[in-house]
Order: sequence, then structure tokens, then C-alpha cells
Amino acid sequence: MPDPMSVASGICAAGALLSSWQLRRRALRAEAEIAHLQAELAAERHAASHDPLTGLPNRRAFYRLAAALLADAGRRPLIAVVLDLDDFKQVNDRYGHAAGDHVLISVAERLAAFAGDNLVARLGGDEFAGLLVSPTVDRRWIDHASRRLCEMLAAPIPLGTLTLRVTASVGLAPVTGPTQLTEALREADAAMYQAKSLSAGRQTRQLVDTVHLPE
Repeated sequence: MPDPMSVASGICAAGALLSSWQLRRRALRAEAEIAHLQAELAAERHAASHDPLTGLPNRRAFYRLAAALLADAGRRPLIAVVLDLDDFKQVNDRYGHAAGDHVLISVAERLAAFAGDNLVARLGGDEFAGLLVSPTVDRRWIDHASRRLCEMLAAPIPLGTLTLRVTASVGLAPVTGPTQLTEALREADAAMYQAKSLSAGRQTRQLVDTVHLPE
């Protein structure tokens, strides 16, 4: 006949194991819930600071991140960039908003590729901005950077059986001090509108579509 003490000890041991297993399950469930909440919080923070279409920082995040860059005492010279697309409304009117979204995403990708590790953002609509680290702030470098960026943005954009070409007006201006971002953006914006007015009568400024043939 089993020893009552041995039976009691076995029952206690089994109960302890069951209790330990249950506690472990609760701990794992709590850890999973915490991880899920942290992921949701990170997603909400990202959504609050990034443009949902292009994935670039939005206007609010641009000014916050720019202020942090300008506060760095050891920073290299920075150039403010402002650009928007020429006659972008034509894309939406001719091909629909899905095509317009595709163009905006392509422009965002090209701007990000041009900027590399530098800050770029979508301010709204077809308006973008950035802060570029520059080896110098002379006019020749600024003009060269403007031309190169315009050329990148004007490259063909495949859209189904068509290829779209859109152009952008770009303005650049040096940021001369940690509190001069607003003034630099104002100067870059003025340069951008000057470029837009100078190119207003040129055919290259207009939307062009051609049949896109697969290779």
C-alpha cells in the first residue's frame, strides 16, 4: 500500500509544477502583450511623423529633425532644398489619382536617393524639402546640385503601358546659422518659384507621355 506521506509529497510536487507552468504561461502572455503594445506605439509614432504615401518624414518631423541638425555645433555647412512638380495637376486630371500617387512616390524615392543620408521630407501635396550637407556653400556648387537634382527628377517614370516625364522646379539656399532655417527655406522657396517662372514657357516643363515598351 502506498505510503500516505509519499502520495502527499507527490501531489504537492505535481501541484507545484502545475502552478509553475501556469505562472510561466502568464508571464509569456504578458511579455507578448507588452511587445504588441510597444509595436503599436512605435507604429503610431512613425505614422505621426511620416507621410503615409511616400514614407518620408512629414512637415512636423522635418522641422523637428532639422532643428536637431542645426543645433550640432560641429556640423558641416547645410543647404536647404525646396521643390515642387510643374503642372502636377495634369497627372491627376489625365490619368487619375492613383497615377499621381505613383509619381509622388517615384519623386520621393529619387529625392531620397539624391540626398543619401541627408534629411528629406514631403511637406504636403507635391512639395518636398530637404537639408543637404555640403562641402561648400558657393553658388557654383548650388547651381550644379540644382541641375543634377532636376535631371534625376525628370527621368522617365513607367506607368503601365506608358512612360511619364514630369519636371520639377528646385530652389536651394545655404543655412547660415542654427536659427536661420526659416529664412533659408524662404530663400530656397523664392529661388524655386523663380525657376518655375523662367521655365513656364518651355515644352520640357509640360507633362509628356509616351508608349512604354517592355525590354
